Amino acid sequence: MIRSYLTIAFRNLVKNKSYSAINIGGLAVGMAVAMLIGLWITDEVSANKHHKNYETLYQVKMSQTFDGTRGTQDALPFPVGEELRSKYPDFKAVAMYDRGEGNRSLIVGNQKFLKQGLFIGEDAIDMFSLTILNGNKNPLKEPYSIVLSDETAHALFGDQDPIGKILKMDNSVDLKVTAVVAKQPQNATLQFDYLLPWHLQEKIYDWVGKKLKTNWQNNGWGVFVQLKEGVDPAQTNAKIKDVILSHTSNDANAISRVKPELFLHPMAKWRLYSEFTEGKNTGGFIKYVRLFGIFGLFILVIACINFMNLSTARSEKRAKEVGVRKAVGSGREQLIGQFLSESTLIAFMALVLALGIVLLAMPYFNTLTEKTMSIDFGNPVFWCVIVVFTAFTGLLAGSYPALYLSSFNPVKILKGGVHVGKNASLPRKILVVVQFTFSTVLMISTIIIYQQIQHGKNRPIGFTNKGLISVNSSNDLVDHFEALRTELLATGAVSSICKSNSPPTQWWSSNGGWEWKGSTPDDKSSIFTTIATNFDYIKTMGIKLKEGRDFSRDFTTDSTGVLLNEAAVKRMGLKHPIGEILHWAGKDRTVVGVIPDIVVEWSPYRAVAPMTILFEKNWVGFICVRINPAVASSVAISKIAPIFDKYNPGYPFDYKFADTEYTKKFNYEELIGNLSAIVSLLAIFISCLGLFGLASFMAEQRTKEIGIRKVLGASVANVWGLLSRDFVQLVIVSCLIASPIAWYAMNQWLESYTYKIDIQVGVFLSVLVLALMITLLTVSYQAIKAGLLNPVKSLKSE
Repeated sequence: MIRSYLTIAFRNLVKNKSYSAINIGGLAVGMAVAMLIGLWITDEVSANKHHKNYETLYQVKMSQTFDGTRGTQDALPFPVGEELRSKYPDFKAVAMYDRGEGNRSLIVGNQKFLKQGLFIGEDAIDMFSLTILNGNKNPLKEPYSIVLSDETAHALFGDQDPIGKILKMDNSVDLKVTAVVAKQPQNATLQFDYLLPWHLQEKIYDWVGKKLKTNWQNNGWGVFVQLKEGVDPAQTNAKIKDVILSHTSNDANAISRVKPELFLHPMAKWRLYSEFTEGKNTGGFIKYVRLFGIFGLFILVIACINFMNLSTARSEKRAKEVGVRKAVGSGREQLIGQFLSESTLIAFMALVLALGIVLLAMPYFNTLTEKTMSIDFGNPVFWCVIVVFTAFTGLLAGSYPALYLSSFNPVKILKGGVHVGKNASLPRKILVVVQFTFSTVLMISTIIIYQQIQHGKNRPIGFTNKGLISVNSSNDLVDHFEALRTELLATGAVSSICKSNSPPTQWWSSNGGWEWKGSTPDDKSSIFTTIATNFDYIKTMGIKLKEGRDFSRDFTTDSTGVLLNEAAVKRMGLKHPIGEILHWAGKDRTVVGVIPDIVVEWSPYRAVAPMTILFEKNWVGFICVRINPAVASSVAISKIAPIFDKYNPGYPFDYKFADTEYTKKFNYEELIGNLSAIVSLLAIFISCLGLFGLASFMAEQRTKEIGIRKVLGASVANVWGLLSRDFVQLVIVSCLIASPIAWYAMNQWLESYTYKIDIQVGVFLSVLVLALMITLLTVSYQAIKAGLLNPVKSLKSE
């Protein structure tokens, strides 16, 4: 029987080639998009699951209250890790780590490499189930050791065995390679080129041992922990929440206002649930995963609606077949089986085409999403999922046509066929409305996402990022800064240079404890982002001062000077800030200038935080260089590179353009915008395929009517209006339904942004006009074709 079903189904496909092509093509595109989105979602939700201790690994976080707002961070005091390890038996392992980018120079022979790594506790190897390919099983135990990823080991040593080899870090410390580990998957949270022993910091940096080992108020380090099997994390949270509070009783009033509390954040939530509001986990990237899960479902439903519409529209062509089969004894169940087998056959034919589309699109899709996804054709789980997915798609697409066609009365059919009235087309109209509602929601969403991205990009940032580069600093550059500055300016390729504790487009430090005239004890808990620099910062950054001046070599008192941004002036309530005396870190500091609110937040959509810019000689990690606008960037780089090599021999010359780095802040939003645009275009394409098929069917069905109208004097334009009117009405209804849905969804999405657009009515009107134009273009070919037919031939053929 199944063989008979498939044979009949195949004959019907061959007999109606154009409609079969539309059905198979539409389903294939819908399935391909759903598969690509499914691969992306799978990659996101499977992040970190390769770790064998996935269920018991946690990151320690801290919530604190500043200015009445409860914030959450993973930056903790240096001693927290040892405290948890020694006093809390709930933990099987504890690993401290440094949270900096960790770009350091690794020197092998005459070769210099700039690689990203971190100091981390020796428990991390087993905690994160890192695969040791070569070397010691406990490679971080030795103080002057280094663990390399296999990729880094090959870059440094080629095909040689690196174990036991010595390399120099930062041109100052000799380290022995003790192990090589497999590179982490791209969706893993812990990413590195190398790992260094945690206690090595104390040996190479004096200030770590002297200032930080017992400092419970300097937050800059992170902690990973592994709970013992069977330990309830909620109970552990209750035990550790006041660890910091118990070590800061010397400033009880201030600490009681801040209320620091530690808690455990499970590995299962590191990637997709990283956002906190008022100390509560409120989501994160999971909102995008859900959004595109919905988009994928939309696309698949739109493709299935095409099949349903075309199948039911051509019901008259199958009516006699249904009548005859019912008359000779076929039950409704058998007819339903027949039509479902046809839809399933189409779905599996579409699957073959969809897999081809996916394979062709995968390189572009990986580039777009910055991933390295692929289809594992040798995995039986993949085939099980894909077969179930395809069968589900086929059954979904064929469900309504099967139930509709199998319901025909055989007596009425054989007496005179099926006479479908206006009510018979109602289900098709509803499906078209549903289909275009989904497409319209996607179109509106895409436009609003694009507008929000452009809103952020067009935001005044308060400084000139074009022609500005940053270079990682070093002891050699700090020690020879004045000589470096003199030679760079002498090239004519550089107009200004300065030192800073952070790159131009970011801030890496924030501090409380500031006091000013009229401030209260509660104000000491206010947090100000901190830029440490010295001379020429304003000039190099291209900032236009609002009041006052930059730090100057003409004023020796500027060593205790401070610059404020407008948000800081507002927070302190200073009416005339220039000359005001502030107190911080045991020093009085004089306000010498006020700058605009420069956008150096991690997100360009956040409100600018109050900022203090301090004059410091040694608290620097970056050198910022302003290229002479009269010199091409490539020429300037070629002139300054040898000078940096001269004064920084232990490091490769590595530089970053500020405008490029600022653009990276929009990566997530642009990814969402690009994916939305692609999905929206494909949704419209699939919907138009369905409209084209329906318009073709309507023109064929009304051939006689059109012929009579033409004989009576109707023009081609009249015929075009006749066939287009119904579709235009349906699209207008779709837009009216889609608009409030899209407005609500996008309004909720925009709520997560401080700096955001207001949704304008023009968006909805534009989409309405665009949808109508697309509809008319799609339908017009068939309408005009029908209008141009010779009425004599039309009436003869009938």
